[in-house]
Amino acid sequence: MEITRNFASRELTPVESSPAVVNGVVYFGSLGNHLYAVDVKSGQAKWRFRTDGGVFSSPLVTANSAYFGSWDGWVYAVDTASGEERWRFNTGNEVWSSPVGDGDMVFIGNDNGQLFALDAQTGAERWNFQTGDSITSTPAWDSDRVYFGSMDNHLCALDSRTGQLEWRFETGDAVLSSPALRGAVVYVGSHDGNLYAVDTGTGQEIWRFTTGGEVKASPSIAGDIIFIGSFDGRVYGLDSNTGMELWRFQTQNKVFSSPVPGDGVVYVGSYDGHVYALEDVRSGGR
Repeated sequence: MEITRNFASRELTPVESSPAVVNGVVYFGSLGNHLYAVDVKSGQAKWRFRTDGGVFSSPLVTANSAYFGSWDGWVYAVDTASGEERWRFNTGNEVWSSPVGDGDMVFIGNDNGQLFALDAQTGAERWNFQTGDSITSTPAWDSDRVYFGSMDNHLCALDSRTGQLEWRFETGDAVLSSPALRGAVVYVGSHDGNLYAVDTGTGQEIWRFTTGGEVKASPSIAGDIIFIGSFDGRVYGLDSNTGMELWRFQTQNKVFSSPVPGDGVVYVGSYDGHVYALEDVRSGGR
C-alpha cells in the first residue's frame, strides 16, 4: 500500500483517537492536547484546537460542529469551518468515551461513571446518569434508548429523552466494549470473555458466546454475521441471530482492535503487529 498523504502534528504525540472523515476533511484528536482538522487532498491542517488534556475521544462530526471529550474533563463543540469553540461542558472527570448523537442531543460518558446527555446546540445538560464505575466506551443510540457499558460490569439502557433507567444487564466483569445495534438486539463484549446478545426492549439475554479471553474489542455487523476479537488471539464470525460460531481465525497475540467488514472482507489488527484481511467471512480464510 502506498502512502498518499502523511500529516504529523507539531508535537509528534500519539494519536489514539479514531478519525472521522466528512466532506473532504479528516478530524482526529491527539494525546498532545489537540483536535485537528486536516484537508484530505493536501494533507495540510485547516485548524487545530487546543484543550488542557489529551484527546483520546473520537470526534462526532455533524454539518457544523465537531464534538469530542478530553482528559481535562470537558466536552467540546468546535465549529467545523473555523475551528472556533462553540461551547464546552465540564463533566468533572477525564473523558475517554466518544460521543454519539445528532443535531439535537449528544451522549458521552466520563471516568467518574456518569453518562451525560447534552444539548447539541448550547452544551446545556439535559440529564446525567450515574453508574458504579468508569465509562470509557462509546454509547450506541436509537430513537428510544441509549445503550452503554460501564466498568461496574453492566450494560445499561436509558430512555434517551429523560435519562431514566429502563434496564440493567449484568455481565461477569467490566464492560469496555462499545455496544452495537441490529434491529431489536444490542451486542456487547465483556472482560468475562463473553459476547452477549441482549433484547433492546427487555434487557433479557438472548444468547452468549464464550471466547478464551477478555473481550475489549467492539463487535461489528455485516448482514447476519457479527464479528468480534478476543484476548485469546482469535477473531470470530458468529451468526447474529443464534450466536453459533461460523468460523474463527487465530492470530499470534491478543485482539483489541474492532473488526471492520467491507466488500466481503473483514479487516482486523492484532497485538502480534499484523493487520489481517479475512477474505471469505464464512470460512475465515485469510
